[in-house]
Amino acid sequence: MSVAIDVTGLRADQYLFAPSPLAELGSTLHAVIEPAHHPAHSDWVDRIADVIDADLMGRLVAADFLWRTSRADILLPATPGPTLSEELDGWDRLDDETWIRSALITSSCGTLEPHNDVRSPLVEERARVIVRERAAAGGPHRLEFVNDVLADPPAARARVRRLLEDSASAFFDDTWRQIAGQLNADAQLRRDQLRAFGVAHAVGSLSPAVRLDPSAHRILVDKLQDRFTSARDTGLTFLPSFFGHPHLLVVHTQGWAPVVQYPLATTPVQSTTLDAVTERLHAFDHPVRIRLARSLARRAHTTSELADTWQLSTPEVSRHLTLLRQAGLVTATRQGRYVQYTLDLAATARLGGDIIDALLR
Repeated sequence: MSVAIDVTGLRADQYLFAPSPLAELGSTLHAVIEPAHHPAHSDWVDRIADVIDADLMGRLVAADFLWRTSRADILLPATPGPTLSEELDGWDRLDDETWIRSALITSSCGTLEPHNDVRSPLVEERARVIVRERAAAGGPHRLEFVNDVLADPPAARARVRRLLEDSASAFFDDTWRQIAGQLNADAQLRRDQLRAFGVAHAVGSLSPAVRLDPSAHRILVDKLQDRFTSARDTGLTFLPSFFGHPHLLVVHTQGWAPVVQYPLATTPVQSTTLDAVTERLHAFDHPVRIRLARSLARRAHTTSELADTWQLSTPEVSRHLTLLRQAGLVTATRQGRYVQYTLDLAATARLGGDIIDALLR
């Protein structure tokens, strides 16, 4: 399953790699509200919790419709600016219908229906029903937030902007100064890769979950639903994120410029794709393969040794080992006349984390 982005005929200069203070602020707000999604940043979240006063935290929770379960599309700009203030000024130039639709009807998380067939909740009753039902499922405070936005859009927009500015003053400005260099360096690296090696290399290096399909007409982003959008008339924006992992966000609202926010590769091992996780789960979904894995976890074995240990035929063991190897869970090493198999303990141990990463993506 994936979000497919049509890039047919897109020129190199229509691929934009740039950091966005607004998008990164959205990532930090999500991390503060959903710390369990971001264990790698638990120390940062704990420090920030000490500097956020009760009033600001209460306001962040009251508006968490925009950044808890999913990220509002309006937090992921297709034309990022150099400062948060300039990006928020861009918000102010949007009309109420556009601002509210991109705030309340999101496509970026990839698990919610983007409802491309509805207009803004300000002008269409069906859209109002959709956003109110989604808000009510998240609790009364979310429904109250949505109702306030719909009742008085200018006042609600001003409150949200002030909330983001207060968050910047409280903690984000300092955080941004510390990470902006890394984000700019990563964006520059991707631009250099694009010029030197082409689109497939540049986008494929972002994550195992992003690739150019063999036709070179579509970029595929591994998500939990199949969706389609086009960048042919708008270009395609990539936003690096320090706090984003494990999320890989894609704005794919029809008619809008698509945006991909990808996490920096901050560790030597990157998370794998959902298809690979599924393959590994299938590889362990058999009692014989579990038995073989128990032996291989302790030391290397040949096919014959495994067959003798578990009273199985050699061809049967070979079939099961092939599945385990294809899933990346078993490695093979030739020792003279024999091939010895070993369980990849690191890959196996990561499987639990890979499941979480893939589902949260």
